[in-house]
Amino acid sequence: MSSEDSLPKKYPYAWSAESELSLPDFLKKYKPSMVQNDGTKPWIWVQKGAPSREDTSPEAVEEGVGLLETVTERVEAIKNDASIPARSSKKTGAKGKKEVREEVQAEATEKFKQISVKHGFVSGKWLSFAPADKVDAIWSSLATSLVDGPLAATCAWSAKVATSPADGNATQHLICIYMPDVYDKAAVTEVMKVLLRNHGMNLSGVKSNLYTALGIDSKHASGLPSTTWKTTAILPESESKSHLKALKEAYFEGLKEKKEAAKNAPKPEAADKPAGSDATTKAKPKPQLKKKKAEDDPFGSDDDEQDDGEEAQRKAEVKAKKAPPKAAAKRAKDSDEDDDDDERPKKKKAAAKK
Repeated sequence: MSSEDSLPKKYPYAWSAESELSLPDFLKKYKPSMVQNDGTKPWIWVQKGAPSREDTSPEAVEEGVGLLETVTERVEAIKNDASIPARSSKKTGAKGKKEVREEVQAEATEKFKQISVKHGFVSGKWLSFAPADKVDAIWSSLATSLVDGPLAATCAWSAKVATSPADGNATQHLICIYMPDVYDKAAVTEVMKVLLRNHGMNLSGVKSNLYTALGIDSKHASGLPSTTWKTTAILPESESKSHLKALKEAYFEGLKEKKEAAKNAPKPEAADKPAGSDATTKAKPKPQLKKKKAEDDPFGSDDDEQDDGEEAQRKAEVKAKKAPPKAAAKRAKDSDEDDDDDERPKKKKAAAKK
């Protein structure tokens, strides 16, 4: 199998249940946007477990190499065959070069499937591309889901993400989610739905590991489709686009609801409380309005209450000094009248003596 799909031994940029670091610590330490590939660390891996079947077959690769050579030669011959028209003709019924070429490629695709099934080499992966400015968050969410989340309930067992190029000019990162059998349509569809509904990923298609081992990509001379499945091929054409759109919309709607919930969540109360305040403490009388500010202070003390009493006393004295003039005059008049009452008996005694 191609080294692209095999994890090197003692590779530091890989996590499994046997790793010394916890998964959260591993994801914080090795971020795809920060790890630069110097030729020795092209991928960051996370594995939930081992594949459910043998994930390699030299016999399948050898047989596939022979088939690929034959297909490439036939496609090249069609291209150079002058007897085959460039375009099909409805009048004569003649097939054009494109139609003849696609027939050869479709036949080869079916034969590759037979080789894979015969030798038990049917593993593969979903392909997705993440933008460079969001790859860390997408990868962390995906890896966590694979180990202990929605993706863990599917057949997916491993995932990897491309690191950054040495020059640091990455625009997007390839992410691969591995599955034991790319020809198990039901299992592949289940993984696809989780990737869309729970992660909102942009999926390119499913690629067989045999194709990777043989070097089949979108630029191969054979012109073979580089993927085993496209998302639109898995679901009926009549509902594929709307269904895929609904799944992705559900994901982004969920994100929106989480943000709203976090925004409207009540703020936590202060952790610290005044000394002696607990459930068994006797409830204090309702504070007066003029003491509200002091009572609201969770770090208040008995000294604060004493300060409040002294302040009230000071204010009362100031108020007394600022009594209205009429009240002061009345008190002065009352005082004069009292003095007159004391003087009358003395005047009577003085008149009698005279």
